[in-house]
Amino acid sequence: MNLVDTSAGLRFASGAATASEDLGQRLEQLNLIGASLSAERDINRLLELILTAAKSITRADGGSLYRVTEERTLRFEIVRTSSLKYYLGGTSGNPVPFYPIQLYRDGKPNHSMVAAHAALTGKTVNIADAYTADGFDFSGTRAFDSKTGYRSKSFLTVPMRNHEHETIGVLQLINAQDPSSGEIVAFSASDQRLAESLASQAAIALTNRMLINQLEQLFESFINLINSAIDEKSPYTGGHCQRVPQLTMLLAEAVNETRDGPLSDFHMTEKDRYELKIAGLLHDCGKVTTPVHVVDKATKLETIYDRIHLIDTRFEVLKRDLELQSLRKQITEKQLRDRVRELDDDRRFLHACNIGGERMSDDDVARVRRIAAYRWRDVTGHEANFLSDDEVKNLTIRAGTLTEDERKVINHHIVATIKMLEALPWPKHLTNVPEYAGGHHERMDGKGYPRGLTREQMSVQARCMGIADIFEALTARDRPYKKGKTLSESLEILGRMKLNHHIDPDLFDIFVRRKVYRRYAEMFLEKEQIDEVDESRIPGYRP
Repeated sequence: MNLVDTSAGLRFASGAATASEDLGQRLEQLNLIGASLSAERDINRLLELILTAAKSITRADGGSLYRVTEERTLRFEIVRTSSLKYYLGGTSGNPVPFYPIQLYRDGKPNHSMVAAHAALTGKTVNIADAYTADGFDFSGTRAFDSKTGYRSKSFLTVPMRNHEHETIGVLQLINAQDPSSGEIVAFSASDQRLAESLASQAAIALTNRMLINQLEQLFESFINLINSAIDEKSPYTGGHCQRVPQLTMLLAEAVNETRDGPLSDFHMTEKDRYELKIAGLLHDCGKVTTPVHVVDKATKLETIYDRIHLIDTRFEVLKRDLELQSLRKQITEKQLRDRVRELDDDRRFLHACNIGGERMSDDDVARVRRIAAYRWRDVTGHEANFLSDDEVKNLTIRAGTLTEDERKVINHHIVATIKMLEALPWPKHLTNVPEYAGGHHERMDGKGYPRGLTREQMSVQARCMGIADIFEALTARDRPYKKGKTLSESLEILGRMKLNHHIDPDLFDIFVRRKVYRRYAEMFLEKEQIDEVDESRIPGYRP
């Protein structure tokens, strides 16, 4: 069978054919159309395909497709008239300006409009000439004809009913054309049977696609619910769950567009994009298991509350003890002033240590330990070290605010993420979600966690997410213990991580070369963070 693509849709190539051959060809076309309907994912394209196929298979010059709304109306979705080059709705970009057709008026069924009648009764209406037919209101049709010079004659109005025998839409075809003369004729009995068969297939395809879309929307809403729960637990990391997926997709698209180099063979389909998007949204879902006081640990001494205030109280106790010694003439006024000044300086120092930073010097660690050795009398009257072992352990954290044990608790979220995701019965097109989401803390040299995977054992998508996770954390301005870094600072750190075999070297080069960092910055960073970047000075970068 030879099909020709035209503005009116698919039609048969010209040539003589008997009525039997013609019907056989149209039945074959109907089968092909059914397969196409099942494969289409986009609702607008699906609706357009339904109407285009119906027009083609019945040789109609024009047609409309309506969908039943929750307000019990028929909403125009697509309008096509080939001879007028009149294309509205669907993928045309031209909205349909017509009012919906009411299925009920004053609480009563609206049988005066042929499309509403077909929807209400579930029966096809075949009209040879709208201008001479009785029983239906064609005033709108006549107004359209008067305005355009068109002559709407034959009508075939077919309800679209799903597997539950509910009418979900209506196909209306206008002006059947005789294949030999091109004259406008009535729709034949075979036209009607073919249109009804197509409408049935179309209703099922549309219902299935709507159901799949609804399930996908429900699934994504559930993912957003999890991320909202993480947001509620910690305002410091909540935005992370939204930003990392977007940066991951920006980098993956940049790789997809790369036509040379070691990653030139990487390509993504729409299914691949959706799979990576879902993985990005779920990459930190295990954080729902992380204790709040660890996630939100803004200072080194914070647990449920910041214990620095307990230390403030001890300093006051030491100062009062000194005042008593002065009153008892055990120390001089100068010794009192010098010692109080020293204690105030120590207090300020511990406050600074408590905030946490990126590097704590050996001298500062030694000073904390000296202060810890001060003696004070606690509430029981016993002498004790000024700082407990746990307080010393926390105040001497070299970088950040987390102890090694707390960092293990935080890092456990990726183990929880993997367990949660691997426990789900993923459909075929999402089977890689656990691997993509679970690999963003691995290193290229196998020294990452939790599985110690090497670069060769990881997908490109998982490696993209690893870079996105780090870059977002470096530039994030909502962390309690640091300010968001500038672009140049962040890229310098990432460059060193490339040289240390922490991140994928080829992906990092694309990240810089394709200006992925700049696009992300324009979306999420403050103006003062977006500084000038001299790419030639980025460690390890290969232009």
